[in-house]
Amino acid sequence: MTEKMTYAQSGVDINLEERAIKKLSTSITYKRTGFGAPLTDIGHYAGLIEFGEHALALTTDGVGSKILIANIMQRWNTIGIDCIAMNVNDLLAIGAEPLSFVDYLAIGRPDEKIMTQIGEGLSQGAQLSRITIVGGETATLPEIVNGFDLAGTCLGAIKKDMIITGEKIVEGDVLVGVPSSGLHSNGYTLARRIIEQSQYDYNDSLPFNTQTTIGDELLIPTRIYIEILDVIRECEVHGLAHITGSGLLKLRRITKMGFDIHSPLEPHPIFRFLQELGNVDELEMYRTFNMGMGFLVVLPARDAEQAARITGGRIVGKIHGSGIRVGELLIR
Repeated sequence: MTEKMTYAQSGVDINLEERAIKKLSTSITYKRTGFGAPLTDIGHYAGLIEFGEHALALTTDGVGSKILIANIMQRWNTIGIDCIAMNVNDLLAIGAEPLSFVDYLAIGRPDEKIMTQIGEGLSQGAQLSRITIVGGETATLPEIVNGFDLAGTCLGAIKKDMIITGEKIVEGDVLVGVPSSGLHSNGYTLARRIIEQSQYDYNDSLPFNTQTTIGDELLIPTRIYIEILDVIRECEVHGLAHITGSGLLKLRRITKMGFDIHSPLEPHPIFRFLQELGNVDELEMYRTFNMGMGFLVVLPARDAEQAARITGGRIVGKIHGSGIRVGELLIR
């Protein structure tokens, strides 16, 4: 493949999406006061509301077009984990402990096999996150939905004096990168476009691992970073970032200061396979995928090794200057 592929070319323009979301959020003006009043503006990883000495935290997210690969492979028992992970990890990114979850399944026609396997994944994700699924909604929408879509909302709690927004980040803080399990649940519109325009099929073996098919590799569920709660208890944490859609650009959510990622985690072979197959620029890869780092902890140097030990991560850089850099590459 000689033509360079981009996320926008595959159908997801993150700049357009960012502008549209800004228009949506600025249209939402009403805010409750008193008990239950918001403690954060729209735009961080989770929304926080007043709840006495605690804040309640809320997130909502879905699985996205990874579902289409599950449909092709006829295997749906992991996407429930993805659904919970994408919500739980966003709660963890402001320091909240996940408590409970509700799911929303919109489906064109109910299918017992599919729904049984989705339930298995949701149950496993709940166990990994130490949360209870307290309910949900299934909507049969044959005139709207072709196939199905899975999303959910997670509720968490945190003491108000323990909230981590990134405001305590200072020059010289150390960055601990925590490995991802793979693509997680982001960038699949580009990943699918690359595979489907190539000589490969999802049932083909990977060239770098002939024991695994491309489809099975892409269905590896999102890692749930519940050990971040242990990091918060044992270390002085200044900032947390869940690296999802738009890649390292997500770091802008927690501070305007600069990220110097001088020793990045090695991307999984699947990332380099997709990059080579789709002729994707390095900058585009870091703007689309997590590139092997699914979570980032920002904290003082004295606590960095402890955080790395707890999470299985390592020191990848520091807070310095301006912009987001990976080696010599400026992410913009």
